[in-house]
Amino acid sequence: MGTAYGDGAAKAERMETGPGEGRTLRDVDRMGGFAKGLSVIESFGKGRNRLTIAEVARLSGLDRASARRCLLTLVEAGYATTDDRYFELTPRILRLGHSYLSASLPRLIQPSLDQLSNRLRESCSAAVLDGKDVIYIARSSQHHIMGAGLHAGSRLPAYCSTLGRAMLAALPPEQAREILETSDRAKLTEKTLTDVDALMAELARIREAGYAYIDQELEIGSRSIAVPIRNLSNRTVAAVNVGLHVSRGSSERIQDEILPALFDLQTLLGEILP
Repeated sequence: MGTAYGDGAAKAERMETGPGEGRTLRDVDRMGGFAKGLSVIESFGKGRNRLTIAEVARLSGLDRASARRCLLTLVEAGYATTDDRYFELTPRILRLGHSYLSASLPRLIQPSLDQLSNRLRESCSAAVLDGKDVIYIARSSQHHIMGAGLHAGSRLPAYCSTLGRAMLAALPPEQAREILETSDRAKLTEKTLTDVDALMAELARIREAGYAYIDQELEIGSRSIAVPIRNLSNRTVAAVNVGLHVSRGSSERIQDEILPALFDLQTLLGEILP
């Protein structure tokens, strides 16, 4: 992968490829460390979710020492995680691409979300995990009372929402436990699970069943079902849920109508999301 710093290559004039892209800077205007960090982040991609220092160095064009410093800095800032051998980006990295995310992931999900909402005549949402919370990135509302006020950009605690639990279940158990232990696990209703061990058991059930379900834990009268959304690399990048009133959420309807529709959407998005 090419970089924007170095010896002669950094000073060579290049054709401008777009507004503000590909320009040759004067040395006084160039921040080499920043460019190195970006090249390290760009090393991760489709089929390259977990990389060693040597692999990052090769892909970014950096020496091992520079690659290591960049990776450890990303880990310290919460943008990456490591098991002391492999490094992997965390969902926090989405903050760096918020503007692009606003025009990409939601744009790809929204049409399918609208179809799901119209098919079920229920409100549906998509969200990504950001630390202890989920951030809504798309929503299709059927104007029912439940979930009123939610919109793209809204946040909910991950521990008590189906969207959050579906994504927490996709994490390594020790990482999910750490998030739960450091969350402010308020008891929002008498049914809200707050005990960490109970929540970890629920995540294990979700992992096995492939979907998350809550019954009036977030709001009295509200039920919700969610599935994780994976991309072409089989990486969980989001979750989609259906929220409904208890009067419309019988166990028979959930099993016979809602879950099959959610799994259809999961399969469809898994074939198009980068």
